[in-house]
Amino acid sequence: MNVYSFLDNSAKNHPDNIAVVYRGQRVDYTTLLGLVNRLSNVLSKYGLKKGDRVILLLDNSIDYVMSYFAILKVGGVVVALNTDTTDRDVRYVFDSCQPKGVITNKLCCQYLPDDEGVVFKIILDETRIIVEEEVSMVEVDEKEDIAQIIYTSGTVGKPKGVMLTHLNLRSNAESIVEYLHLTSDDKIMVVLPFFYSYGNSLLLTHILAGGTLIISHQFVFLNKMLEMMIEEKATGFAGVPSSYAMLLHKSNVRGLKFPHLRYMTCAGGALSPANIVEMKKILPDVDYCAMYGQTEATARLSYLEPEMWLRKLGSAGKAIPGVKIRVVDKNGKDAAIGEVGEIAAQGLNIMKGYWGQPEETQDVLRDNWLHTGDIARIDEDGYIFIAGRQSDMIKAGAFRIHPQEIEDIITEISDVAECAVTGIPDEIMGEMIKAFVVLKADTSLIDKDILRYCKKNLPEYKIPRAVEFVSSLPKTTSGKIKRYVLKMGGRDEEGIGNSCPSR
Repeated sequence: MNVYSFLDNSAKNHPDNIAVVYRGQRVDYTTLLGLVNRLSNVLSKYGLKKGDRVILLLDNSIDYVMSYFAILKVGGVVVALNTDTTDRDVRYVFDSCQPKGVITNKLCCQYLPDDEGVVFKIILDETRIIVEEEVSMVEVDEKEDIAQIIYTSGTVGKPKGVMLTHLNLRSNAESIVEYLHLTSDDKIMVVLPFFYSYGNSLLLTHILAGGTLIISHQFVFLNKMLEMMIEEKATGFAGVPSSYAMLLHKSNVRGLKFPHLRYMTCAGGALSPANIVEMKKILPDVDYCAMYGQTEATARLSYLEPEMWLRKLGSAGKAIPGVKIRVVDKNGKDAAIGEVGEIAAQGLNIMKGYWGQPEETQDVLRDNWLHTGDIARIDEDGYIFIAGRQSDMIKAGAFRIHPQEIEDIITEISDVAECAVTGIPDEIMGEMIKAFVVLKADTSLIDKDILRYCKKNLPEYKIPRAVEFVSSLPKTTSGKIKRYVLKMGGRDEEGIGNSCPSR
C-alpha cells in the first residue's frame, strides 16, 4: 500500500470532515485531496519517479500536508527538513541524499545551495498550480520502497538519514490509531514540527483516521494556543517533556476548562513523575499516555496505558501492538527483572536502515533486532523504565550513572521548572555530576537547597557535585535537551552559541 492511500481513503469515507485547520483556513478532505492531486501532476510532469528524493523545506501548514502526500502519490521519497536551519545543514542533506527536486517557500530559499543541481524547485508562495488533470497513484512495494527519509537531530555526531518504507509508516500509524482509539471525530492540537518523527506520526495517524490537524505556530504564546484548543474543540494534545514543563509553569492552563480534551501524550524523553502528577491534578478527567520511541522505529515503540499512570509512574509502558521489546545485557541475552540493559525492538515499523551508511546500519540492526542505544529495566509486570541514552551515561569512578533518575528527583522540588544533569571532566573521578537547573519565576533557591534535597533522596555517589542555575536549557527544535551542549560548557559541536547564562 502506498501511504498516499491514507488520504485517498479518508477523502472517500469522510469527504466533508475538516482535515487541516491553519491560520483561519479550514480545509476539508475533498479539498485537500484536490490540492494534492494537482501538485502530484506537476511533480509527474517534472519527471519525478519512484525512489526519487524531494526536499520538503516548509513549516507546518496546509502546503506541507499537500506537498507530503503529493510526493508520495507519484512514488517519490519525502525528505522533510527543519526550517530553522543553516545553509551548511541543508548542504549536508543535499550532498547526502542527492534530491531530484525541492518544494519550499520564498523565505527558505536563502538556505538552498546556489548550485543545487536539482531538476525542479517549486516555490509555493510564488507558484500557481493550475493543472487540473489527475495522475494515477504509483504502486509501490511497501516492504522495500522508501517513502520517507528523516534525518536524525544529530545530538551526537552528524545526522543520519533514517530510511522508512511505506510498510514502516503504515504499520506504526495503524498501531498508534489502535492504542489511542483515534477516530474521525478526533482533533489533535499540533505544536510539534512535522519534519520530526513524533510530529510526522500525528500527521499520518490523523489523516489515516479521517481526523483533524489543528496547526498552531503559537506555542511561544501559550495562552493563545490553549484558547485555540478550546475554540477548535481539540480532543488531543501531544508534546515533549519541555512542552509540559512550559504548560505547567508559564501558562494559564490551571484557569481554563477543556471540555472536549480526551487525551494527552508525551514522548521524546521522559516527563518527570512530579510533572505527570501535577498535570493530572489540573486535568483529572483527561487520559495521559506516556510513550517511547525512536526515529529508527518510525516513531513509536511503547506506551503506558492511561489507567496505569499512577501504578507505574515514570514508566514508558509496554510494547505497542505489532512490536516486540526486550532489555538485553552486554552479551545480547535478556536482562534479569530489574537489571539495567539496552532496549532492543522488533516489528514492521523498524527502519530499512541509514541512507548511504551500511556500516552504521549494521551497528544497530543486528540479528533482526533494532538495538536502540537506550538504557532501561523491566519490572516484574513487564513495564519498561528508561534510564537514558548510553551516550548520556556519567562515568564517575567505578560508577555508571544515568542522569534521568537525578533529574526526576530535582524536578520534584516545587520551585524547579526544568533540570538537566550531565557529567563534566574531573581529574580524579573521570567525571563529576553537575546539575543545570531552571527555576520558576520569583523563587530564591540556592544550590545548597538543591543539594540538601538530593542528599535526602539519592545515594551519595549520585548526588551532584555542582549546581548551576540557568535561564533555559539548550534543546533541539523537537524539544529534546542537548546534554552534550551543557557538557561542553554551553557550546555545540560547531562552536556556535547555545550558552546557558548563570543565574
